[in-house]
Amino acid sequence: MKYEDIIYRVEDRVATITLNRPDRMNAISPNLEAELHRAFDAADADRAVKVIVLTGSGNAFCAGFDMGARARKGEAGPADPAGKSIAEYLEFWQRNDGGRVAKWEHMWRLGKPIIAAVNGWAMGGGFWYQLAADVTIASDRAEFAQPEVRHISNSSFLFAALCGWKAANRWALTGDHFDAQEALRIGMVNEVVPHEALMERVYALARRMALVPEPALRLNKAITMQGIQAAGLHAGLLVEGVLGALAHASHDAYREELHVVQKTQGMKAFLDKRDGPFQPEPMGPRSAKARAAKAQGGKDGGKKH
Repeated sequence: MKYEDIIYRVEDRVATITLNRPDRMNAISPNLEAELHRAFDAADADRAVKVIVLTGSGNAFCAGFDMGARARKGEAGPADPAGKSIAEYLEFWQRNDGGRVAKWEHMWRLGKPIIAAVNGWAMGGGFWYQLAADVTIASDRAEFAQPEVRHISNSSFLFAALCGWKAANRWALTGDHFDAQEALRIGMVNEVVPHEALMERVYALARRMALVPEPALRLNKAITMQGIQAAGLHAGLLVEGVLGALAHASHDAYREELHVVQKTQGMKAFLDKRDGPFQPEPMGPRSAKARAAKAQGGKDGGKKH
């Protein structure tokens, strides 16, 4: 099977799926997401595969859904209500958000465990995919956020289900960035490792899992993932689908301003207007501490010794 936006390979009973749009920070296009789920099915059907590893190429795991594709062509994106009736706009978001639960449950139905190897930025939809993985191991350079809430979008109930409602509210109600150590503290990732050791650690765990007999891997994953859905996660995600659609469809004057900026000035101007009031971020490379260290490094680098 040929892929355009992912890299798929199998070695030592481990299928590695690499999101491969590094020029777009592996942002999720419709084609990439379709290929990703086809690759999940391919790995699940392959008797030579026992574990799946999901990662990203370049400096990002995944920067979220690609908002800039149509903007780069000067076209209105699906979030833009221009030219749509109220009914059409609501229908688009109801179908989009109502169908999101099927993506996560597809991952949980697989008989092979998925290990997310978060090698860098995990934002928006990328944040959600690492949440939905069975195990997540993060590089110490990983950065997490849902900044899309700043332009009227939704979080995921997965966040609260995994980390608790206090932690979910702290980060989902601001869209703030947080680092790998905070992700570990709130229970969102299993482990944080030095960046250079990330894939070595991930493959060591994958090979260890692969030693377990296939029926035990498949059925014990099912006990956990089917059990947690039966215990209420599925119902919570159905509610998310409805409320997420309402959030996305709540287009107001502020978001209209953002859309005009995006269409007339480009994606960078859009992000500057959206995120500017939130700078500096509390953690990570855009925090005040990191910026001060970078500035100091630049001064020190300019000194003669």
